[in-house]
Amino acid sequence: MSSATSEKVITQEQYLNAVFNYVLEHGFSLAVWRKPKSDQLEVIIDTNKDIKKLPLQLDKLPPGFVIHPFADQSDKKCYFLEAHTYLKIPLDGTIDEDGFFKKANKSATKESIDKLLRERSGKTGNQIDISSQTSFLNEVKEGIRLIKNGELIKVVPARNKYLQLKVPLNISGIILSLCSSYPNAFVNFIHSAHIGTWIGASPEILIKTEGSTFSTMALAGTQKAIGANPLKNAAWTQKEIEEQALVSRYIVNCFKKIRLREYEERGPKTVIAGNLLHLRSDFIVDMEATGFPQLGSVMLDLLHPTSAVCGMPRDKALEFISDHETFDRSLYAGFIGPVNIGNESSLYVNLRTARITDQYAILYAGAGVTEDSDPEKEWEETEMKCDIIGKFLTDPILN
Repeated sequence: MSSATSEKVITQEQYLNAVFNYVLEHGFSLAVWRKPKSDQLEVIIDTNKDIKKLPLQLDKLPPGFVIHPFADQSDKKCYFLEAHTYLKIPLDGTIDEDGFFKKANKSATKESIDKLLRERSGKTGNQIDISSQTSFLNEVKEGIRLIKNGELIKVVPARNKYLQLKVPLNISGIILSLCSSYPNAFVNFIHSAHIGTWIGASPEILIKTEGSTFSTMALAGTQKAIGANPLKNAAWTQKEIEEQALVSRYIVNCFKKIRLREYEERGPKTVIAGNLLHLRSDFIVDMEATGFPQLGSVMLDLLHPTSAVCGMPRDKALEFISDHETFDRSLYAGFIGPVNIGNESSLYVNLRTARITDQYAILYAGAGVTEDSDPEKEWEETEMKCDIIGKFLTDPILN
């Protein structure tokens, strides 16, 4: 915040522009995030030219940011951005110039940053097949058929959607607008030459460890938030209630696998995420009382990919996804987040996300399919989920 001794105060957008320009000019990697209900942005800059891959042992990782794709890694490693520079940016008020800002190029504009960002984010080319409505509906119908035959309990088909980026992106303004619009989401922006450029606002935590406390959540069921008080207007169908219960049972079964019986379950309750509502249950464990200090790493291995983004049984659902999806999910439905910063690690499922390339933004969304699913409604659900990020990338007022 400003003080009498400061030479100059700047806005959050000016500071972020300096960060982005510094990182892009030098070919570095970075992660920017805002935790749910937080009043500050956090930034990590990794000055390595090549991104590291490290074992998923949370208690042994240095301070940094974990990035893991949807598909399991055979080497059981994650991409890792090391915190060579760590910055905090308050979202309220103005900011004093600091050492970092003074050494950065302060003349950068949104146009010059956008040009560098597109150049360093990779070409769209033919890397990603576009999901058609017909192919998605057929995939949902096949999933329903297999569920009715008893071969699956639930499956989560996904799709992608292209948005052409016609004007320069004001990426700093978009991030700040996401923070304002989605206070309960994990707003994030990631850039690395190896994995590309991603932006999102995820509603779902995968695991969190803070001191001796471990927590995770079961999030499923989707409907549009309607009216001045959407939480009071929510009415859940049996299909949505059962879908969320399946995710909760999946977490409990993971606890049973490691013979963990001492946990607290809260919910389910209705929560708001942007313009959507979901059902959520929270699970909390005291790692000190249970004598399980490695619970975060153990549960991470058991949970991912969760039934909320994959299905049940997991192996059968993964086989279905591999056989029917025509595109690579890449980081979508993987997990991302800061680790060992301030005695806390928070990893989120990478949902409500978009990849930015030289010409396009590629949006990703999935829908939980059960026996009672309606294919057309599942398509509509993915449209709503894509719009959560997509509308910010194409809003002429923001850009």
